Amino acid sequence: MRDGLSNKRIRPLIAPAAAVTDNTAFVSSIIDVQGYDKVTLVVVTGTNADAGGFRRNPTSVYVDPEHAAKEWEAFFRNHPQIVGLSGDLPEPGSFMTVDDFGVPIIASRDADGRFMAMVNACRHRGALVVEEERGTSRRFTCRFHSWTYDNGGALVGMPKREHFGAIDTNCHGLIRLPAVEKDGVLWVHPQPDGTIDVDSLLTPELTAELSSWNLGELQADGRMTFDVACNWKLAIDTFGETYHFPSLHQNTINLGFHGNVSGHEKFGRNHRFLLCRRGIDHVRTLPQEQWNITEAATPAYWLFPNIQLIVTDFGAFFIRICPDPKNPAHHISKITIFFRPGTSGSQEELDAHRELQRHLSQFFTDIIRDEDYVMSASQQVTANSGALTHIVFGRNEPALHHYHNTYRAALGMELLPLLSDVND
Repeated sequence: MRDGLSNKRIRPLIAPAAAVTDNTAFVSSIIDVQGYDKVTLVVVTGTNADAGGFRRNPTSVYVDPEHAAKEWEAFFRNHPQIVGLSGDLPEPGSFMTVDDFGVPIIASRDADGRFMAMVNACRHRGALVVEEERGTSRRFTCRFHSWTYDNGGALVGMPKREHFGAIDTNCHGLIRLPAVEKDGVLWVHPQPDGTIDVDSLLTPELTAELSSWNLGELQADGRMTFDVACNWKLAIDTFGETYHFPSLHQNTINLGFHGNVSGHEKFGRNHRFLLCRRGIDHVRTLPQEQWNITEAATPAYWLFPNIQLIVTDFGAFFIRICPDPKNPAHHISKITIFFRPGTSGSQEELDAHRELQRHLSQFFTDIIRDEDYVMSASQQVTANSGALTHIVFGRNEPALHHYHNTYRAALGMELLPLLSDVND
């Protein structure tokens, strides 16, 4: 383990300077496992992470309703879901509602601050109990007949109780769902009999790496929702390569990052995609003990099946990419910007924080919605037409190879073969 690698202030791509948490464990991982020297090398030589060959992906996976239905059942209704980070529920009584994988859910903190999840359905007649997207409350009251539950889901009130005989309120609380909070990440299983084993889902190596980022310290401050006419996997794909930076993002993100320069490491069904910042040109001139990972690179984690977690010097972007179960050609992306808490609490720091939030919201709107997702929607148009039977993943797009073979393996499908010749 090396000392003194991350305790300094650095300037984000488009925003004021922000404090950085010491992440020596992660930096050590990059140096010793991923190969920080390799990241420097690709800048010098113009090389990139290499998939070792080519793959053809059938366009049917973006349009076929039967395929989409299998994904929905296997990846969403019957699989543990990451619904947010700890900062989404900042205090006892905090709650948020989630309805992105077929089961309406209340995620909350009870009076003791414990993370809980319940089906958002009144045990009387099944109406949604909580209709707000988020808030803070000690109790939840269904506005249909005023049945009331505490924020742990227990039934604590019902008008004219005598009409229901000897009802046992202990048996009529909101249906509890498996819920786990670990290393600042909130997990829920949509099925009451489901299980959540985070180390198994992420691998112990990735669990340890995420832990080093202290995600539990982050505060949510800025949310966006993008409604996009493209399959959810086309949205996932856009986060898996930087080959497009010099052309599509030449006046935006390409100014702060080296395009077509990246690192890629698998962790079971998940991976870390390492984007190379132009700051590495300065970092590589420094003694190794002064290297700083967030000045030189931006780690973007794909957490199966639909989460993109981009860790930055100021905090993180948390992106949930949610399919439409009724329309394979449509999805919704929900983005939350998280910040590390300030230290001084001064008005100057607060003003800088708000300015950073404004810049980042505009940044994501300009780049993701108005550039990346425009291309994703255009890809969907051609996929819908059936004019192309397949698309091609290059050697420089290993994350895309990993996305799609992971999805296929999870559905029990034959894997896409690795081709030595793109014309095969």
